[in-house]
Amino acid sequence: MNKNKISSSFGQNITRREALRYGLLGFSGLALAGMFPLRAAPVTKRAKAKSVIQIWQWGGPSHLDTFDPKPEAGYDYCGPFNKPIETNVKGIRICELLPLTAKQADKYSIIRSMTHGINAHETAAYVVQTGWKPEDGFVHPCAGAVVSFEKGYDAGYKGLTPPYIVVTNPQGRFSEAGFLGSKYKPFATGGNPNSEPFTVEGIVTPGITKQRQMDRRQLLNQLDGFAKKLNGNSFVDLALNSEQSAYELILGNSGKVFDLSAEDQKLRDKYGRNSFGQSCLLARRLVEAGVPYITINYPGWDTHKQNFETMRTKLPEFDKGFSSLLRDLADKGLLDSTIVWCGGEFGRTPKIAWEEPWNGGRHHHGQVFCSVVAGGGFKPGHVVGSSNSTGTEVADHPVYPWDLLSSIYQLMGIAPEETLPHPQGLKIPLTPPVAEGIKYSDSLKEIM
Repeated sequence: MNKNKISSSFGQNITRREALRYGLLGFSGLALAGMFPLRAAPVTKRAKAKSVIQIWQWGGPSHLDTFDPKPEAGYDYCGPFNKPIETNVKGIRICELLPLTAKQADKYSIIRSMTHGINAHETAAYVVQTGWKPEDGFVHPCAGAVVSFEKGYDAGYKGLTPPYIVVTNPQGRFSEAGFLGSKYKPFATGGNPNSEPFTVEGIVTPGITKQRQMDRRQLLNQLDGFAKKLNGNSFVDLALNSEQSAYELILGNSGKVFDLSAEDQKLRDKYGRNSFGQSCLLARRLVEAGVPYITINYPGWDTHKQNFETMRTKLPEFDKGFSSLLRDLADKGLLDSTIVWCGGEFGRTPKIAWEEPWNGGRHHHGQVFCSVVAGGGFKPGHVVGSSNSTGTEVADHPVYPWDLLSSIYQLMGIAPEETLPHPQGLKIPLTPPVAEGIKYSDSLKEIM
């Protein structure tokens, strides 16, 4: 059976999430309710990490304005952000608008020499998230889909909450699941975690109370007499179990993971009462629920115009959410088993475009940029690699996207040399093989 989709006895291919949804249709949905076979979990190295939280800074944050400040380069490079602050790790400085994050530097490491040389959003996002250049004719799955394949339902994952979740909206830049198929696409929550209530797509219906949903279910069961007559039929029982699971996610304890009102209000304030801050809090709750991969899709970093005006709002927002996430994970004993990966598809041009119409903007820059990693087996308090004096190119220890992803996979107990099944019967390597001329860096070994 093709692992990409679930094959029903009616010959239709549907995803597991679709099967759950169709289960809500009563017996009329039976023709679409799929079988849920499990494959044996692969034999891998012992995992240090159980979950990944990826903070995807869509648009590409400036490395000079965040984790690689260059005040010595002069105003045309650093702009008004010319007073970087010391962190709680001696010798590491970051942007002055990240004071809370500076106090948590003993929990993360900075990679200052990320590079791929690509300046287009779509291609750069694909390379950073899949570890592959788009040159081999395949659409490779992103890291979230790979982890879902390796650690999700087919590998014995028992949670009703999907194993790969995006908060709040998918990127839309490429197919996250790639050739693995729609079964491994993320569940996108939609909505705004800072809203009351947080209306999660497919779980919380706007304007519909919990009691009304329960009444609807009762009415559905009363009308669905045909299914009752076939009680004991294995196919019917499977569909009814699917319905039960879906309602458990909507009305039962499993769905409560999305209810942020259960959290202490002072803690919510520390994260920041905005979509990003509350997304970080939700990510921590999803880790507690055992979800293997969570992406926070965090847009707003594509600052071609008026970069510094945007950063004066964006950076304090990021500072509260990111620092609170690290501290909260550590306080709950979860950071050692949770990888936090933060970054975007590239950096921004170090030299500032002061002229009209940019008015102090920064453009795309794939020659060098930063990523931040924490937890899950990554050693904290380190800086890997460096950029040159103006931040225009790598000066030392280039780190490529496939280096970083390979390291994340290893810490998750996934061997980077594994292969993934292609629907045409091919076996595709998880990461690019050296034999194809791909350069690998050993620099991440110092933080693993």
